[in-house]
Amino acid sequence: QVQLVESGGGLVQPGGSLRLACVASGNILGFHVMGWYRQAPGKQRELVAVIPNGGTTNYADSVKGRFTISSDNAKNTVYLQMNSLKPEDTAVYYCYEKLATGPTIKHLELWGQGTLVTVSA
Repeated sequence: QVQLVESGGGLVQPGGSLRLACVASGNILGFHVMGWYRQAPGKQRELVAVIPNGGTTNYADSVKGRFTISSDNAKNTVYLQMNSLKPEDTAVYYCYEKLATGPTIKHLELWGQGTLVTVSA
């Protein structure tokens, strides 16, 4: 069974940094898309950053220049480095992946359980 496990959330002061990680476990053959979304209280879930396989990395305008998404496919891990954090970045952050699994090839879309990031003085 393939699952995503996130880590790295927590409480940080404005201007601080955090790095989120999402590890995919199971019989993974490859990734189509790896990304991060977030959902603030009372708001809809929104895209933060995404890496399409072979495509261009995309960021929400609100995080451009502050957040960086990266991946280590050998470790089945996607990261989100968050710098210059603001109170409005407070949200539950979710890892999202579209991937191929084996032994019988299946294409799945998976979400992590979410990790809370709180930016407050």
